[in-house]
Amino acid sequence: MGQEINPQTNGFHHHLNGDRPDLLVLRPGLLFKVFEQEFLAKFNVLKAFESPLPLDKYLRDHAQSARAILCEAIVTRITADLLLQLPALQLVVADGTGVNHIDLAECHRRGISVTNTGDVFSEDTADYGVGLLIDVLRRISRADAFVRRGSWPLTPEFPVGRKVGGKRVGIVGLGNIGTKLAKRVEAFGCKVSYNSRTKKQSAPYDFYPTVVDLASQSDILIICCSLTDKTRHIINAEVLNALGKNGILINIGRGPIVDEETLVKYLVDAKIAGAAMDVYENEPRVPSELFGLDNVVLSPHRGAFTEEAFFDAFKIVMGNLDAFFANKSLLTPLTTNE
Repeated sequence: MGQEINPQTNGFHHHLNGDRPDLLVLRPGLLFKVFEQEFLAKFNVLKAFESPLPLDKYLRDHAQSARAILCEAIVTRITADLLLQLPALQLVVADGTGVNHIDLAECHRRGISVTNTGDVFSEDTADYGVGLLIDVLRRISRADAFVRRGSWPLTPEFPVGRKVGGKRVGIVGLGNIGTKLAKRVEAFGCKVSYNSRTKKQSAPYDFYPTVVDLASQSDILIICCSLTDKTRHIINAEVLNALGKNGILINIGRGPIVDEETLVKYLVDAKIAGAAMDVYENEPRVPSELFGLDNVVLSPHRGAFTEEAFFDAFKIVMGNLDAFFANKSLLTPLTTNE
C-alpha cells in the first residue's frame, strides 16, 4: 500500500496544540506507519520501539503517566503483566477489528476502555473471501503463473477448475463479515448454511449447531469467526474429515482457529481438495509444505485492507483518541467483560 494515502486530501485536518497528550506505541503496526505524521502532529508519541532500553525499563522511565496505548494485532499483545506496568492507562485503541490480542477481562477489571475499528473492514474482507473462493476453484493464481513462466506454448493443456455456482458454502461465524460474504456467494447461486454461537433469527440460511455438522453439509467451508478460547483449533481433524476429500477450506478469520499442522497433513495427503488462506497460525511464518501444492492459494493477511477502508480505520482510531482526551463518548467502545 505504501505512503500514497494522503489524509489531507480526504478531508482530515488535525489541529496543532502545544500540550499534546501522550500516546504509547510499543511496536508500530501498518496503520501507524502510514499515518505516523498525523499521530505525531496530535500526540506526544512514546515510541517504545525506538528505545534501546528493555521494555519494562522504558515503561518504568517514560510511560508511567500514559493514559492511552495504540496497538496492532500482529505486533502488540496487551497482557495483564503489561497493564500492571502502566498504572495510568485508561484506554486501549486497537487499530483493527479483532481484539484477541487484548486481555479484555483484565482491562475490565482495571476499568480500562477498549476500542476497535468497528465494521470498516467487513465489506473488503468479504470481497476478499469471495476472491479466494473463486481463485481456488477456478485456479486463477495457478493459471497466471502458468502463463507467466511461458508454459502455455509448451503445454497447451491446463487443468480445468471447478464451477462456483451451485456449491454448498458453509460459513463459520455469521457476524458482520460472514453475513456480507453470504450475500455475495448467494449471488453466484451458492447454497449458504452456517454455524454461529447462536442461531440468527433474521438469517434465511440453514443453521448447524456444530462445525462438524456444517462441514458435513458443505462443499466449501469459510471461516469468518473471531478467535477466542472456544474457537481456537475449532477446525480440526474431525471437521476436515466431515468436509471430505472434495471439500475446500477458506480462512479469512484468524490463523489459530485452524489446527494448522493437521490441515497441512490433510492437504499433502489429499484428504481435502484444497484451501485458500489469508491468515496463519504463526504469522508471518507459513508452512513450507504448502508452497509446492497447486490446490492451495496463499495470501499475506491483507484481506481486510484497501486504501479506502484503511483511511476509514485511521479516522475511527483518531476519533476514539480525540473523544477520550476530550472526555467525550468513544466512537466504537467494546464490552470488555467478555
